[in-house]
Amino acid sequence: MADGLSRRQLFGRAAVVSAGVALAAPATAEAAADDGTVEVSFVLNGKPQTLTVDPRVTLLDALRERLHQTGTKKGCDRGQCGACTVHIDGRRVVSCLTLAVTVRGKQVTTIEGLAEGETLHPVQEAFIACDAFQCGFCTSGQIMSAAAVIAEGRARTDAEISEAMSGNICRCGAYPNIVAAIRQAGGA
Repeated sequence: MADGLSRRQLFGRAAVVSAGVALAAPATAEAAADDGTVEVSFVLNGKPQTLTVDPRVTLLDALRERLHQTGTKKGCDRGQCGACTVHIDGRRVVSCLTLAVTVRGKQVTTIEGLAEGETLHPVQEAFIACDAFQCGFCTSGQIMSAAAVIAEGRARTDAEISEAMSGNICRCGAYPNIVAAIRQAGGA
């Protein structure tokens, strides 16, 4: 090793330096409270929000239980079904795998914030027109994902739409209608 250090010595010194940096880090306004909770400020559907949460709380749980945004569904709670899809700074994410503390200073949009007042988003209108839902449980996540797929420019062909939407499961099997709705909303 360089400078005659063994691998063990190198890693030991790196650990000491890392610990020193962590201890010397300045306190911030959003530092952990004495009880271990953390204050998180972000914008939800265009409105500023501040929550005090345990750092282990998922965004999904914070949205549903603390902010009463129940349109975001808890499906599998493992990131496999897409029912909890929301937008963070315009990008789609599954909120069940996203910690609430990671949205500090960011814009979060849920299905409740997609429409503008009484005017539905084009994807919402297309889902209604194309009958792209059956039981409706996955619909909010499907719509949020579909809006992002269109914004990403990935809604040109049925195969492209299907691939881009593969993280969203519809247990009722309304896939052909979902693809048709995305095509309609995206102008394809």
